[in-house]
This record gives sequence, structure tokens and C-alpha cells, in this order.
Amino acid sequence: MALEQLSDVVQRCQGLSDDSYTSEDHDVFSISGRTCIEEGNSAQVLSIVLDEKNQDIVRCMGWNLLPPLIQVLLKKEDEKLSPCLAIFNHLLKTCRPKELLIGLLEQLEQDDADAIAESLHLLLNPLQKVLLCLGSRKASSLGMTLSTVLDQVAKLPLPHTKEQEEDDVFLLCRCCTDVIDFVKPFVQEARQNLLNSEARNERTKKMACEQGSDKEDELRTELLKFCMKTLSHPLLELQLRDPETLAESPLRNFATEILNTLSAIGESVPSLVNQPLLKRKQVPGFLEEEVRYPKEALASLAHLVFVHHLAADTFPSVFSSVFCLRCNMEHVSLLLSRTEEFRIQKGLELYEKSLVRLEDGSLPADLLEIKAFLTVPQNLVKVMTMCPDHDLRTRGLKVLQLSIDKFDNQAKYNFFQYMLKTSHHSGVEGYIIKNIKNQIEKALQPGNSNTWFEGSQLLPLLRKVLSLPDGSETDLLQYLDRVMESLNLLRYLVIRDKVTENQTGIWTELYKIEDTFLKPLRVGVNMSRAHYERELHDTMATKRGKAKEESVVSVSVGNEKLPNMTSESQIQALHSALHTFDMIESVLVRIEELTEVKETL
Repeated sequence: MALEQLSDVVQRCQGLSDDSYTSEDHDVFSISGRTCIEEGNSAQVLSIVLDEKNQDIVRCMGWNLLPPLIQVLLKKEDEKLSPCLAIFNHLLKTCRPKELLIGLLEQLEQDDADAIAESLHLLLNPLQKVLLCLGSRKASSLGMTLSTVLDQVAKLPLPHTKEQEEDDVFLLCRCCTDVIDFVKPFVQEARQNLLNSEARNERTKKMACEQGSDKEDELRTELLKFCMKTLSHPLLELQLRDPETLAESPLRNFATEILNTLSAIGESVPSLVNQPLLKRKQVPGFLEEEVRYPKEALASLAHLVFVHHLAADTFPSVFSSVFCLRCNMEHVSLLLSRTEEFRIQKGLELYEKSLVRLEDGSLPADLLEIKAFLTVPQNLVKVMTMCPDHDLRTRGLKVLQLSIDKFDNQAKYNFFQYMLKTSHHSGVEGYIIKNIKNQIEKALQPGNSNTWFEGSQLLPLLRKVLSLPDGSETDLLQYLDRVMESLNLLRYLVIRDKVTENQTGIWTELYKIEDTFLKPLRVGVNMSRAHYERELHDTMATKRGKAKEESVVSVSVGNEKLPNMTSESQIQALHSALHTFDMIESVLVRIEELTEVKETL
């Protein structure tokens, strides 16, 4: 029945011009032709399609047969494969390119990972041939195709282990290789256009601008959008492996090809990485700067260059390590501001690689006037205190210390002040205070005189450290790390600095410290101990009254309620708090004893 309908409509349309075909003719040809292929009559359809008298009909309507043909080719059914492949190839040679393009792109969209990979593998080469037939009008169609292709690639799972990449378990590697093969002739064309343009003299250039270089620019723009989108996904989300880990890495090769494509279309990789500090020329008709060069894509590019050393040989040697750090700080700030762990990891890696190139103590204080040098530490604090991944928290602390080591003395001093003011986290503040102690210790060593960490210059920093956020009402459990490090620093200064030398100024400042820090701390310890002893007494009394049933209560520690604690757990927590107050008091007593002894000497 379907075969008869197909034969009838073909015979009826023979000899008619394209504009004489009715909508009914189109519908009958499409439905009957598809049905024939689905029912296994593809050999008869091939005969009709190859008939010389039917070529105008095939040119106009043949693309409607693509869906069932492609399904057969994807399933690779042996008995149907040969005639269907012949029909498919004939349609590619005969049908109008724009209609073929629409038909092929519709069949490219899949949901299952295996189907996506097979569709890309089958259809990218035909799509390439169709696009090449469009000549100078291909740019927008290429952009649409590349966008569809990358949307499909984005649906594929990413390999997380070396073995998954080696075995290509998710077929991402094959798809990436297919995509690079697909885009090559268009990259070569854009490159040749660029070389031709550069070879023209000024007069010819002006004429070209008037007559048609827009087409060349459109092609480059679409390829640039493709590269930028690829850098954001999958490359930003992938963990590439170095040659020492995986000698032949398809994904690393893919990243290399994307960087090569950027260079081929006239985009300087160093300029792209350094874009935060370099003014780029405005190109008429091109996209707006931030759309044309998405910040996340540039951050991914910087990671590929500085962490994986791709295209590193393109960087001029005149770029100093400090200049590269300044450029990368914008990229690091962006990556660390995100919540996804793969972005945080890449931000930490990029920051660490940028820092290790520098000598310790080489970064001047004026860098802290640049916004990114302040936002990056804030983002690091969030990573260290809020990131659920322990390894990333640990690495964040390591990178923070590395950044501190690279500052010169004045920069360290200013950085410590800034962190004490903005971190709002006891653990971080305690860590900064420990660093301050280390710098003072270094300054007090013979021959290491340092005006920033001794004498009158040090006192404003010490006043910041030796203080309580809320005076005697400070929550000592919440601020325990800061309080203990402050006490340890004060104890060190009293032991290390002689009254007669007073290198740190601590002995002339001690009476103020007594009033603003030590006395409020003593009061705070006594108040907190009394409160927790009363809580302990009440809880133990409640427990004795209900000895046979396990009571469930809640307790607050550092303004945070811990619900559903058994009375036994609450008693343990209260004992722990009381032990903490004893520890603080013991250091306080020791400092008082030391000051009395030293002052009497």
C-alpha cells in the first residue's frame, strides 16, 4: 500500500516544477516513503530515488526520508543497511543543503548516552559535507550546528578516573575526536581567510571590508563561540591527566586542538589569558566583549595553560611571574567564588601554580590595592570553612599559607590586618595570629630587623589581636581558636622580649592590654564557668530524677543549638566546656606570673 502511494505521487509529480508540488504531495511522499523504509522496502525506494526522471522530486522532498534512514543506519541491521546507506548517500548529493541541514540536526538530538555518541559518529561527516556546500553563506549554519553538537556532548557523563578515559566507557573521547575532525576544514578556511587578509595592502583591505570580509568575520566568530563554549564545557569540568599519568590522552589532545583552533582563527592565547589587564581592540560587528570572551571560558583557558602547560610555548618570556599572577587572580577569584567542587579545585590549582613561580617575600604591598587580591582570600576563607570536601579545605589552607609567604613584610602586615577585620571566623583568625607570631619571631632573630613586626609599627596590629570581639561577654567557645592563639602570642612576647630591650613595645603597652584584653577575658571566663557549672548541676539533677528513662534535651554551644542530645551527651559537652575555661585560665595565670617576674628583674 505505502509503496503504491509512493509510486503514484512520484509519477504524478514527474515533469512538474518545484512550485507546482502541493502540500498533499509533500505529505504523501514523506509518509509513504518513510513507511516503505520502516517496512523493509528500502530496495524499492532506492530504485525510485535513483531514477533519473525523479531527481527534481528527490531534490525537493527527499530530505523527508532522513529519519527512518538514520534509524536503520544507527541500528546497523544488515539486511536493510546497504540499500538505506545508498539512499542516504544519494540524498546528501542531491537534496538542497539547507533542508538537509535541518533534517540531519533533527536526527542528531538524542537523550541516551550511547545513542548520542552513535548519532554524532554517524552524522558529523554528512553535516560537514552539507555545510561545505553552502560556500560563503555557511557561518550561521555552522554556528547552529556546533551549538547543537555541543549541547549533545554536554549530556554525556564525564570520565573521573584514568581507566574510564582509557576505556572510553562513556564514549566522550570518541565524540570529542569526531568534533575536532568535523571542525577542521572550517578552521582551515578561517585561517586562510585571515592570512589572505593580512597579505593585502591597506587599499585592498578597505575594499575587502566594503565588499565581503563580513563573511570571513562571521566564520571566525562562530568558531570562537565554539571554542569558548567548549572551554566552559566539557573542558572546565574535566580533570585532564598529564602525560606521566596517561601517555595518550584523547581529552588532553582535544584541549590542545581547541587552543590550536584559537590561534588559527587569530586569537592570541596569551592575550586571552591576560585579558583582565590588556585592552583588546574593538572589532566592528563582533559580539560584545563579555559575550565574546566569557569569563569562565577564559578561566578554563588559564588553567589549561598554567596548570597543564598547554600552549605554554606561545607565552612571551617578557611576561613576568608577577604579571601572570595579576592576570590569573581574576580567573582564580571567579573559580573560587563558585560552589561546585570541580571549579573550586581548578581555582586552587591555578592559584597555587601562579604562586610557586614567585620568590618568597617578593610581592609588594601595593598589590593589595587591587580588588582581586582581596576577594581571593575571602573566597579562600569560604573554601576552608564551608566546602564539604576535606581535601579541598586542606588544600585551601595550604594555598593561603603559600600566598602569605610570597608577600613582602609590609604586604604581610597589611594582609594580616585585612584578614583579622574581614574573615569573621575564629579558626581563620587564629591561623592569622599564629602567622603574626611567626613573623615577630623571625624579626627578633639577630640580623633580621623588620620595622613592620617590631617596635611602634607592630603595636596597632597587636591591639587588633589582643582584644575580644564582644568584651567580657564574648562567647569564648565560639572564639576559642582566636583567644588561645592571642594568649599564646602574648605569652611568647612576655617570655621572648626583655623589659630592658622592649623590641616589640609590649612592655609599654602591657597596662593597656591588661585593661582591654586580660581583665575582660578573666571576667568572661568566670561568667562562662559559672553559667556552665549551673547548667551541669541542673542537668545532673534532672538525670538523677529520671534515672530509669533516658531523657532527651537540647544544649546550645556557641549560639548553635544541638537538638536531641541525651542527658549523658549534654553532661559530656558541659564538662568539655568547663575544661576549656580551665585551659584559658591556666594560660592567663602563667602570663601574669611571667609579667610579675620579668618586671621585678
